[in-house]
Amino acid sequence: MRSTNRRWQYAAVVLRCCLWLTPLPLVAQTASSAAPALTQTQGLALANAKTCLGCHQVDSKRVGPSFRAVAQRHAEQQGSLEYLASAIQQGGRGRWGAVPMPAQPQVNQQDALQLAQWILTLR
Repeated sequence: MRSTNRRWQYAAVVLRCCLWLTPLPLVAQTASSAAPALTQTQGLALANAKTCLGCHQVDSKRVGPSFRAVAQRHAEQQGSLEYLASAIQQGGRGRWGAVPMPAQPQVNQQDALQLAQWILTLR
């Protein structure tokens, strides 16, 4: 019983890793078309409405990195839109220093995608 349980645990880890490493071009196309692009003013207004500006600024570091620094780091990476949208909703730690970014449950998927799109235009 014990070895069977370990096999299932190992299989689950391998499956998660494979899914994580699999490119998602179809998802990227769907997500990009699902969220209409925002103007600079609309993007800043949405970031303010979702309390992003409590920790981030457009051009300077506050508690978290500036949006421009995030855009520059992720600008040329494939899948950056989905990655940033996920990071906005789920939070994270260790990417920009010791201060973790808490999860943002008030931001729905469409708003997260719009914010990510807007951030990526700031580079």
